Amino acid sequence: MNIGETQSGELVVLALSGRLDGAAAPALEAQIARLGAGSARRVVFDCSGLDYISSAGLRVFLATARLMQSAGGHCGFAALSPQVRDVFRLSGFLELFEIHPTVADACA
Repeated sequence: MNIGETQSGELVVLALSGRLDGAAAPALEAQIARLGAGSARRVVFDCSGLDYISSAGLRVFLATARLMQSAGGHCGFAALSPQVRDVFRLSGFLELFEIHPTVADACA
């Protein structure tokens, strides 16, 4: 999995591509922990390039939401691929998180 990062003040956009599975989850967790220790209070996950997500990836998203909430912020998701949207729907994440059609909508 590849992770692109763009930061503007307290907003961080993480562009994810490839597979977010048990092998890739620790790298994303480490990046998010670093962001949580810094000035980030809003995280938007750009999922347009994400092909697959496992339960390990879902766990990272839950941990990010808790981290941002404890810092007075929040996280959101943008541009879910059909495969990832199905996993979000089955896991109840569509009702749990802010889901936006585009990154620009999520950042507004």
